[in-house]
Amino acid sequence: MNISNKNTSINLLSLDLFALRDAYLNRTVTVSEVIGQVLVQAGNFKDRNIWISLQAPETLMAEAVKLEQRDPAQLPLYGIPFAVKDNIDFAGLPTTAACPDFSYLPAQTAFAVQRLIDAGAVLIGKTNMDQFATGLNGTRSPEPYGICKNSLNPDYIAGGSSSGSAVAVALNIVSFSLGTDTAGSGRIPAAFNNIVGVKPTRGLISCAGVVPACKSLDCVSIFSRSAAEAEYLLDILALFDPNDSYARDPRPLFPALNKEDKLRFGVPKPEQLNFFGDEQGSALFSQAISTLQSIGEVVEIDFQPFLEAALLLYGGPWVAERYAGIRDYIEARPEQLHPVIRQVLSTAQDKSAVDAFAALHRLQQLKRETHAVLQGLSCIVTPTAPRIYRIDEVLADPVNLNSNLGYYTNFMNLLDLCAVAIPSGFYATGLPFGITLFSTALSDNRLLGYAKHFEALQRNAAGRIVESDGDLPAPATASSGYRRIAVCGAHMHGLPLNRQLLDLGARFYATARTSANYRLYALAIAPPERPGLIRDEEHGQNIELELWELPKAHWGDFIGLIKSPLCLGSVELENGQWEYGFLSEYYPIGKSLEITGFGGWRNYLQAKSAAGG
Repeated sequence: MNISNKNTSINLLSLDLFALRDAYLNRTVTVSEVIGQVLVQAGNFKDRNIWISLQAPETLMAEAVKLEQRDPAQLPLYGIPFAVKDNIDFAGLPTTAACPDFSYLPAQTAFAVQRLIDAGAVLIGKTNMDQFATGLNGTRSPEPYGICKNSLNPDYIAGGSSSGSAVAVALNIVSFSLGTDTAGSGRIPAAFNNIVGVKPTRGLISCAGVVPACKSLDCVSIFSRSAAEAEYLLDILALFDPNDSYARDPRPLFPALNKEDKLRFGVPKPEQLNFFGDEQGSALFSQAISTLQSIGEVVEIDFQPFLEAALLLYGGPWVAERYAGIRDYIEARPEQLHPVIRQVLSTAQDKSAVDAFAALHRLQQLKRETHAVLQGLSCIVTPTAPRIYRIDEVLADPVNLNSNLGYYTNFMNLLDLCAVAIPSGFYATGLPFGITLFSTALSDNRLLGYAKHFEALQRNAAGRIVESDGDLPAPATASSGYRRIAVCGAHMHGLPLNRQLLDLGARFYATARTSANYRLYALAIAPPERPGLIRDEEHGQNIELELWELPKAHWGDFIGLIKSPLCLGSVELENGQWEYGFLSEYYPIGKSLEITGFGGWRNYLQAKSAAGG
């Protein structure tokens, strides 16, 4: 796996979690090489104001060397670089919550961060944010940190408050990151940077070691390139922490998506959708709904109770909970607060206990009403954000525009819901648009299943891995500009000939398996080692594949690289679909080793390596 290019930065595919893990397992890259390139990438994007602090290069390299003495197969996140928002503790770096005067050096690493490190992940640094996690836009970080800028266009907001965490993933500096989400901070930045953001069920991921925003509502969130990666990370992070007073125990998570489930997606009535004057957003949301209609029923719902709950977050007594979380500091050093945050919290002391109980009673009624709406639905689908603003627009009207951003997010934690934000197209400006799927608490796995299905239908996320659950979308059409190809050997992720696909602009599409009608051989031909796939309807079995999409313009170039005895033909997949793929002529089979029983080329290579062959 070649991790460098002419700009000495890692190409987009190389930091995908699964691709990087495959590269480690196949010993085609070292942790030191990856960390070295991560540090270069971090330096390349200083103008985006992503970081508040980075681990020292020598510290990171020492960690890399230590990991290289271990077996990658024993650590699910071996060598995977990640970042965390700077309101989450890590014992090696100060926690600032984007307030320099508030800074402290924690004695202990946050539970969630330690889970990742124990799994082999490498923490690169702490990311920029809206001060004290109060904001959805990313402009509320004072000097010396500065405003974190959008990964696609620096004139636009990155979204907040977890701005730096999202941008670090979007710019391919790290494989994934952690943020927090109280009012939408794990979803808005994902939408504005074309990545996935997961706001899990409250209490599912420990908040121990997190500077509170609203302690009863806070969540640690996940930013990743795909829903499959987020699912993998959530499985590692979702462990009960007895030191988190809001942790859930036990957690009877609903099972993942069942292929026989009838999908019913709820969407707000047209008059309840609000894009604050941006008609492009309305058109993009309609396109997303049309995509969902191809896999399930779309039904209109009354969105009003959700909107009413959203108004309670800043209009009700929960602003007093924000104040209470850092009360001692605010009252001792009020001048250190960002001016807009000081304005937002200025009403906190006006809230009475009577106000609090009245709001709690109203919220309980709204929970009943909204959960009744969710009954019989797979999930509800909304835009993640109504529109995206330029930085200068938000600076000119910081409170009102921030409030607009929370139209589809502010109610989630109050109503005890979980959510997944996923990319869903682009504005004419080239900036991304996203949708959010949400449902009742502990539906996290099902939502991620729906998200994976939607990603597969979209088929436009170049360079992002989409895992297949067996039901693949229709083949790429001639009008799409791409043709799909099934590869079973040296052209797979991280293997010697994968570079041929990448150099021609191919994008990874999905993992898959053949029907049970194929045999696989380790061909007796010149290096690099390659398998030969032969159809045999009497003695065959399922063989692992990867599906790639190659630009039509380069199809002829790729075919020119294929040498005998390999050839292209039609390959039947497990779901009955047929794709162009690599096959072998018959003449070398008698001299070759049959490896059908391994189920795939990777399994064979790993077994051969373990045997010292």
